[in-house]
Amino acid sequence: MGINSIVNACSHLQNSSRAKLGLTSLPNNKYNLLLALAMHRAGFISGVTRGGPNPPLPEQVISEEAPDPNKFEPVTSANVATRRLWLGLKYWDGKPVMRNVVPVSRPSRLVMAQLPQLNRIARGFEGGQIKGLNLGECLFLSTDRGILEIREALEKKVGGLVLCRVS
Repeated sequence: MGINSIVNACSHLQNSSRAKLGLTSLPNNKYNLLLALAMHRAGFISGVTRGGPNPPLPEQVISEEAPDPNKFEPVTSANVATRRLWLGLKYWDGKPVMRNVVPVSRPSRLVMAQLPQLNRIARGFEGGQIKGLNLGECLFLSTDRGILEIREALEKKVGGLVLCRVS
């Protein structure tokens, strides 16, 4: 279920950024939340907010402070299917910051990368099945420490499942 969710999120984010939407939503699940937070740390997304089926106010998505849990309806078994993650997308000079979001692993073909491969990929060389990174490109991995960008994974000296490339 997890990798299907990530592949769907990648295609949705690419389509949303190409359509120049300022705000988009994904289903609220653990995998989408971790990927969105990793993309936020990397600077591709301006904000991540949990909410209901209706979009939150723009101030709630962009604000630096943590959202007040008393303002939102609590998640129960009756309304869990309607919960969404609302993401603020970024643009620079009228062009999307997140141009291409390409899943590397698919449900039928999971791609794993160990630390020596990640070192080569981060330096721009081919590492096994994965092409090296170009300027402005990020690679996201699912590790035992959560979803990390390749440079964070190298700092923590961990490898894992390669999820997607973002440029």
